[in-house]
Amino acid sequence: MSLRIGLTGGIGCGKTTVAEMFAAFGVGIVDTDVISHELTQVNGSAIPAIKAALGNDYITPEGALNRALVRKLIFADSSKKRLLEKILHPLILNQAMSQLQQLKHTPYKILVVPLLVENVQFQQLVQRVLVVDCSEETQIDRVTSRNNMSPSDVQSILAQQSSRTERLKIADDVINNDTDIASLSKQVEILHKRYAENQEVV
Repeated sequence: MSLRIGLTGGIGCGKTTVAEMFAAFGVGIVDTDVISHELTQVNGSAIPAIKAALGNDYITPEGALNRALVRKLIFADSSKKRLLEKILHPLILNQAMSQLQQLKHTPYKILVVPLLVENVQFQQLVQRVLVVDCSEETQIDRVTSRNNMSPSDVQSILAQQSSRTERLKIADDVINNDTDIASLSKQVEILHKRYAENQEVV
């Protein structure tokens, strides 16, 4: 079986950048964030269940998930967050499994899961966990500059995610992304060579 790596990290840690670097080496990537967006876009397969659970107010006139309103809702009401996860996670899991099976001619496969710590079912799909790590200060700086969010908004998101300590606890490998792009690229290259040499696992 081809080696499967679970790639995770908190918001602003650089998961997407790292995944793109691995993809440049010809590695097959399955990104659960991408799957989630596909499920909740116009005519996405999760939209009917979300509309039934949350109401029409949380669906745009075009028929997609109103992300801004839903973000406010789940911050204010944790039960609604769990309800949304109950709808989305099984659909994302099925899509991820299907996409992993479809990947061919790749030295190994990477499954990008932002909430890997919280999801044992996704952990069971991979043989190793790679955590992209950086300080909370770096996370806040990056997200506020790219998403036009306030530091307090970012801290609210961080409070709902697993902690840095919890992520590092499940890590088999860690990439430090507190420095520059050259350092990041070198770390990816080193891990790529290791993973490619050990693509078959028992």
